[in-house]
Amino acid sequence: MRKNTFFVFWIFFSTFSLHAQTRPLTNEAIWNWEFAQERLESIHPMKNQSAYTVLKVDYATQTSKIVLYDYATANELAVLVDSSSSAQIPFFTGYEFSKDENQILLETASERIYRRSKRATYWVYDLTSKKVSLLFGEKVQQPLFSPDGAKVAFVFQRNLFIKDLENNALEQITTDGSADIINGLTDWVYEEEFGFVRAFDWNADSSAIAFLQFDETLVPEFSMDIYGEDLYQFPYTFKYPKAGEANAVVSLHLYTLADQQTKALSLGDTAPYYLPRMQFAPQPNRLLIQSLNRLQNELILWDVDTQSGVAKKLLTETSSTYVDVHDNLRVLSKGDFLWTSEKDGYNHLYYYHADGRLKKQLTEGPWEVTRFFGVNEKKKELYYASVEDGSIGRTLFSIGLNGKKKRALSPRKGTNGAAFSADFNYFIHTYEDAQTPRIYTLRNTANAALVREIENNAALVEKAKEYGLVEKTFSTLAINGEDLNMWMMKPRDFDPAKKYPLLLFQYSGPGSQSVADRWHGQRDLWHQLLVQKGYIVACVDGRGTGFKGSAFKKVTYKELTKLETEDQIAAAKKLGQRAYIDAERIGIWGWSYGGHMATNCILKGSDVFAMAIAVAPVTNWRFYDTIYTERFMRTPQENPTGYDDNSPLNYAHLLQGDYLLIHGSGDDNVHVQNTMRMVEALVQANKQFEWMIYPDKNHGIYGGNTSLHLYTKMTNFIESKL
Repeated sequence: MRKNTFFVFWIFFSTFSLHAQTRPLTNEAIWNWEFAQERLESIHPMKNQSAYTVLKVDYATQTSKIVLYDYATANELAVLVDSSSSAQIPFFTGYEFSKDENQILLETASERIYRRSKRATYWVYDLTSKKVSLLFGEKVQQPLFSPDGAKVAFVFQRNLFIKDLENNALEQITTDGSADIINGLTDWVYEEEFGFVRAFDWNADSSAIAFLQFDETLVPEFSMDIYGEDLYQFPYTFKYPKAGEANAVVSLHLYTLADQQTKALSLGDTAPYYLPRMQFAPQPNRLLIQSLNRLQNELILWDVDTQSGVAKKLLTETSSTYVDVHDNLRVLSKGDFLWTSEKDGYNHLYYYHADGRLKKQLTEGPWEVTRFFGVNEKKKELYYASVEDGSIGRTLFSIGLNGKKKRALSPRKGTNGAAFSADFNYFIHTYEDAQTPRIYTLRNTANAALVREIENNAALVEKAKEYGLVEKTFSTLAINGEDLNMWMMKPRDFDPAKKYPLLLFQYSGPGSQSVADRWHGQRDLWHQLLVQKGYIVACVDGRGTGFKGSAFKKVTYKELTKLETEDQIAAAKKLGQRAYIDAERIGIWGWSYGGHMATNCILKGSDVFAMAIAVAPVTNWRFYDTIYTERFMRTPQENPTGYDDNSPLNYAHLLQGDYLLIHGSGDDNVHVQNTMRMVEALVQANKQFEWMIYPDKNHGIYGGNTSLHLYTKMTNFIESKL
């Protein structure tokens, strides 16, 4: 009897000790930002001195300041602006220097519009006089200093304005802005899919502004109800071109300040369908424009002489599938330029003469350049990140303009990033991997030597230990003739003799990456919570995802989600064969494209998946926008079977497992129409399921307690169904 008592006590003590070592994760801890990383916000490398600025914002006290630091010593050189030092300086959350760095635009009272667009009240702070002045009496968009610092251009109510800072004079450049006409800003679909909002630029000597005009007259409108808190809801309408429908007609214009005249610029005899990039070169009359046809399989880089109006082609990129738009054009002081292209099957750097003749391919091999940081013309050296050390990480390199003397700038594998000083003598190095939150260090570019540590997130490391976060392990899975990247997380007390339920997470979109060697975001922490509850969580990047060459990425062309779905089903089957995974308890979830995939998987893989959660899913590509959808699918008129054969709306009758469908009613991106049509298809197929609509929430489904509620709901669903 005494022996048994001791045995029971020993078990109790051992169990208590095991659990006492770590704290259980909760959704409250995750979604109340207890695991937020320390970051350097809004780093600006100063051009006129070896220093950088950092924005420091205290939302609790509603104060903000811009602090200047010396690169080499880390000494604080000055506080350039401090909202707590004067009642005249407002609380600001963003800033932008003039070219001479004597003035700063301070952003206040910012109001989000769509994913990248916003309107705000802006103030101009003069560092010499210490005076602050209001830019304009209303909220405006995309203000931009002229290169000489004398003026600021901005957009108000879809018209372009110039504010003369010396005499406080205001000049309105366009007057036709309306519900159908946008000047100087992109429309919704350009903003979302080409990734930019400001559609104007100053030339180098501040004598002219080039801008795009969008005529949306023929673009169909989408309407969604905003429920708000009033007695009646109201409709919110905006121009949204769905696949196969009319896009805005885009035109290019030049305004010259001397004569206050605007003229249209043409690209020879070509009538380009899209103009996804525009920028002035260092030469005042040289405007560089990128154009795309509607199918997005021909991209042309144009060199426009804004004085003569003559446009010539610098280079043309073509593809049997599509050509990606990028931000890697760099024009050198003498007119030559650098560019990235996938034309040899992988994304690499190329060096061109000013007239478009190729000088040299600078990087090559079965790997991809993922980011181009810039070029040091004095040293004839450029800097980039790539996947040379493996597609799940990022390594920093430098290479000469002659394609020689390549050297690594980052010391170890993982995810490396950089913010270079203006003279490229130093760079702030960021490092993280799946076990290490972000570390900021200063390094000397000449030899990549460590100068000093800036921030190491040591407190977060200790918190991770406190909560017993498990290791995320990386491997590959041989599926459908490819070695697919995979990560997996297992319970801390994992026993290979037991069987565990498996939850797959994926996004799967073209060129995307979910299997990456980087620190946990909030979604990863939620996966850790599930692991603590006894689930194995894994992620597999199937065919069509990025950083493994254009053939791997573009194999899904015209058949979005077909091969991706096949890969996820095959991955689940293969993992289900492992002794420690319960093949009867495999689930899958995803958001947006991943929600589309999760839905397809539980329908077409009904014999494999017992459960699925789809958040904000596309359910038929006919409902999504022109630029994204047609890039990968062509139009519905050209490829109707590609659209319909891969739509889960046509397979609702196959549902067997447990399915949770979630959407925000205010989603301007993937409209709630997608979910409503899926609901109707399931109802008509007499299939039971669960669903949740978050009123007025956009594609991110957040705000207040929304994220906490959403992930709690998903947690409860998984625990009850898987």
